[in-house]
Amino acid sequence: MKYPMKLIAPLKDYLWGGTRLRDEYGKETQLTQVAESWELACHKDGKSVIANGAAAGQTLADWLAAAGVDALGTNAAKFPYFPLLIKLIDAHDNLSVQVHPSDNYALRVEGEYGKTEMWYIVDAAPGAELLYGFQREISREEFQRRIEDNTLLDVVQRVPVQKGDVFFIPAGTLHAIGKGILICEIQQNSNTTYRIYDYGRIGADGRPRDLHIEKALEVTHLAPVEPYTVFGTVVDIFLGARVRLLAACDYFTVYHLRAAGECTLAAGDDSFHCLTVLSGHLTLRSERGEIEAWKGESIFLPAGLGAYSLTGVGELILSKI
Repeated sequence: MKYPMKLIAPLKDYLWGGTRLRDEYGKETQLTQVAESWELACHKDGKSVIANGAAAGQTLADWLAAAGVDALGTNAAKFPYFPLLIKLIDAHDNLSVQVHPSDNYALRVEGEYGKTEMWYIVDAAPGAELLYGFQREISREEFQRRIEDNTLLDVVQRVPVQKGDVFFIPAGTLHAIGKGILICEIQQNSNTTYRIYDYGRIGADGRPRDLHIEKALEVTHLAPVEPYTVFGTVVDIFLGARVRLLAACDYFTVYHLRAAGECTLAAGDDSFHCLTVLSGHLTLRSERGEIEAWKGESIFLPAGLGAYSLTGVGELILSKI
């Protein structure tokens, strides 16, 4: 049976993570630090668990396997795998400088799809910045030399950020989240990352963390990031909510909603919806009943569920295919 499903997220305690996801966003855990909360996940490295209703206790992946492809929608039919991975990321410290491969390269070398992603800046400390492509076009030889002599950061583009900023990161884009930033990340369902530079940090095993230089040399786009013009477009498609279109590409479509009162939406046959609540408290009602959604919680609505409403005051991200 199709119904709105509240999800329990797998959590990751990477060494650069903080405590905000536990202390402010309600993630129940014994972990000392929580770097990532995988809000929508059907990946071998982490799977969402359904928290309510008839399927409570099942992984979403298992429920979808039984429910069939109709629960994902017609737009997802082009993907031979569950298409999205959605995360909340708390960067207490700088993440490594990294890059993700394209589908073609990742399938050939890693056995999974590549990774195009987008970031919505949920919060940022004063002076926070991220790395986003290069200041100018460079050669592969210069790229390799600067990795070897530790001058790579001299040619990357540093971008100051604040709450509400959006970044689209195609596969092949060099990037790094800076310390003091909290992000909602919508991405292809892939966990392949090539680490290029890591500030000399030591991993849990007491050794420097692995770098993936040769693969990064193969896949990195060695130029400034091309402008992406969809960001922030105001759209009038959800009655009762202020809505911005954040991204629309072959892999995902993402909206930012600011609800105050009641707004009405519909999960049609084209795609499932995933709602990730960034602030406030909302009540979701459909013909299948109602559930409460608080800051830091995510809800999966299968394709074909039909009309639903959100009542309350809150800010959320809606992701679909």
